[in-house]
Amino acid sequence: MSVCASLVEHLADLLQPLFGASAAAAAIILFTALVRLLLHPLSRAAARGQKARTELQPRIAELRRKHAKNPEKLQRAVLALHTEEKVSPLSGCLPSLCQLPAFFLLYHLFSSPSIGGEPNTLLSHQLLAAPLGGRWADTLGDGGGPLGNTGLVYAALFACVTAVALFSYRTTKRTTTGRPAAPTGDGEQVPGLGAITRIMPFMSFLTLVTVAVVPLAAALYVVTSTTWSAVERAVLYR
Repeated sequence: MSVCASLVEHLADLLQPLFGASAAAAAIILFTALVRLLLHPLSRAAARGQKARTELQPRIAELRRKHAKNPEKLQRAVLALHTEEKVSPLSGCLPSLCQLPAFFLLYHLFSSPSIGGEPNTLLSHQLLAAPLGGRWADTLGDGGGPLGNTGLVYAALFACVTAVALFSYRTTKRTTTGRPAAPTGDGEQVPGLGAITRIMPFMSFLTLVTVAVVPLAAALYVVTSTTWSAVERAVLYR
């Protein structure tokens, strides 16, 4: 964690001439962009995997007709087809899973009063009037209210998240519309995959809850990463 703190501090020092007191917030956004840039090859691989899975649908449909009365044989045949074509049904989850450590690292970094036995100086940094270690609930309870200086920072974040969520919803719906549904019951190619596909368009709206409960620094990571994902998906899945 001290390494991450040092990195954020150094980035904040570099950005100080441009962003002043909000340099640490800008550093977190830059840190997030660097993480997502490192994960971009995985996102490209996930997009290729999605296209490959779409191309397999006619063959999967034929297997369903062939093994309609034998769900277990159908499941084995579908999994064998994915193995033969070197297509992972869950490859699209890798970019999200791989960035979780960075998110939790920032969460703990801005929730800990000390780092390596020393006071956590990062907690003194702000985004405009909002402390990076604070939460939305603190804004509601400190007397400033949702329309105070700190509250307006969160209002801007919520507005950004809502816009990105709507954009992601439309993009995800467009990429999944017309795609043959995964077989259900015992014949489902991967248990739970059908349910994941159905709720996927709504996942972006959960970001609103995350932004409301985590420290502002972690919220900035989530907003930046979600925005990156929405743009990246629109480009890769067009």
